[in-house]
Amino acid sequence: MKRAATRSKEATHDRIVDAAARAIRRSGYGGTGVADIMKDAGLTHGGFYAHFPSREAMLAEAADRAGGESVATMERIAASVPSQQALAAMMQAYLSNEHLEQIETGCATAALGSEMPRQAPEVRRAATRRIKEMVDLVARHSPDWGQPAAHERALFAVATMVGALVLARAVDDPKLSDGLREAALKQLLPTES
Repeated sequence: MKRAATRSKEATHDRIVDAAARAIRRSGYGGTGVADIMKDAGLTHGGFYAHFPSREAMLAEAADRAGGESVATMERIAASVPSQQALAAMMQAYLSNEHLEQIETGCATAALGSEMPRQAPEVRRAATRRIKEMVDLVARHSPDWGQPAAHERALFAVATMVGALVLARAVDDPKLSDGLREAALKQLLPTES
């Protein structure tokens, strides 16, 4: 009986973290209230502290979950194509119109990057870990993996992809939005374009 209660509490905790991971990407850290997250998870506000010691602890788990989902999506894309096409496939998917429109389930870094400097250390630590994973994933799929400059090129690629997506989401001109993403791809994959 105790094991079932533990599983139930873990499942509830997981629902809260899922709701929070979507909410922070949709509304930002500052626009994400505990009451709204609990409501989205189908729970009452009063149960929050049975799962988290603080709002920051929940946000750190949400940042980790959202970042982990981003990395997992890129890993699935890379695994779905021949290895020599993985890097291009990841970049094209990241800078796609579909990803542009999926702010609530898309890349947490693109949705929240400008807010990170003002977050609690545990939130920043979770986001940093996931950003490093994304850089490592890009580096591992680069044609020059193992060479000294591969990591630096991966840093550049991730920064370019995230920056292009942030700007493409920021503007109200669809043509400019498309142009930003297309220009980034052209620079990242010059032989592909």
